[in-house]
Amino acid sequence: MNIFRLLARIISILAIAFVSLFAMDAFGHGTWWEQLQDFFMHMIPTFILIGILAIAWRWELIGGIIYIVIGLVLAPIIFKHNLAMNHDILKSLWVILIINAPFIAAGTLFVISDYQQKKQLNSIPEHSPNT
Repeated sequence: MNIFRLLARIISILAIAFVSLFAMDAFGHGTWWEQLQDFFMHMIPTFILIGILAIAWRWELIGGIIYIVIGLVLAPIIFKHNLAMNHDILKSLWVILIINAPFIAAGTLFVISDYQQKKQLNSIPEHSPNT
């Protein structure tokens, strides 16, 4: 197995697990049913990221590009939201680094893995049955 593919998958799984931890804030208030509804509402990003991982697992280039785009597009949105909450630029940059960087890194690794795989397939000489 390609090391870039393996690292991309591991980083993706760990980053998705980290994002899913934010759903735990749904517990501790309201009735049991409200908590369960809040939990599943907070898990929607995790389900989307799992779907993207499934795409990247099968089609590395497409999944890698999606991860990179999501990481880059959501960075300013998350930064603006955190800056409004804590009024600290450095903290907001750390949040971007912690949340978005793993997905950008995983996406880049998926793209590199796809490139290497295609490069290896193109370098294999064709075997002629008549020779």
